[in-house]
Amino acid sequence: MTATDSMQEYLAEAYRIAYYQYDNPYVSTSSLAEELHVSAPAVTRMVQRLKAAGFLEHEPYRGIRLTPKGEQEALMSIRRHRLVERFLVDVMGFGWHEVHDDADDLGAVVSDSLVDKMDVMSGFPKRCPHGEPIPSADGNMPRVIDHSLAEVPVGVTYLISRVHTHDAEKLQYFSQLGLQPGKEFRLATRAPFNGPLQLEVNGHTHFIGHELADTLRVCSEEEYQLA
Repeated sequence: MTATDSMQEYLAEAYRIAYYQYDNPYVSTSSLAEELHVSAPAVTRMVQRLKAAGFLEHEPYRGIRLTPKGEQEALMSIRRHRLVERFLVDVMGFGWHEVHDDADDLGAVVSDSLVDKMDVMSGFPKRCPHGEPIPSADGNMPRVIDHSLAEVPVGVTYLISRVHTHDAEKLQYFSQLGLQPGKEFRLATRAPFNGPLQLEVNGHTHFIGHELADTLRVCSEEEYQLA
């Protein structure tokens, strides 16, 4: 059975959740419902369809786990989405705050050969505009190592690894501050009790709140270069 667009969406989201759980391949149906903004009954119905099609396994009290077939389907869906985003930003000149929804729509219809051409025209990127890793054409997903800006030590220079939001206003604000994936900055101070963080970016000083900082994932220069 070929996965429909909605099935691919569920599989890709399940893969993304499991990817950042590292040692736990099982995804709860409640977390899947939360990330996809759908009801619990809707997730239950889709899980039943995906299980019947051989894309996942479901264990009561543990959650769902993608089969190799489901994982491959998820990786190709993620690859299409993130390369379309990269193409829209790098080649067509869209802002990184504009492309997520369009990539959802286009990723569902573009062919694999067109996606491969987008890969070439975008310079074979390893990350999407928001810093998420891009799977290779043969289904290899690089491992990301990064940390929440709200939790890392002060007095250290970091690179922005990923931005964990698609909110257009937040993304535009980060752009104004020079805080985009691959950009370097120094975390100067962090006020106690979840207070603001002082950042030094390109010779300028900026302050951001703890909640906003928690959407930024940071890493070293070595960690940013995905294997």
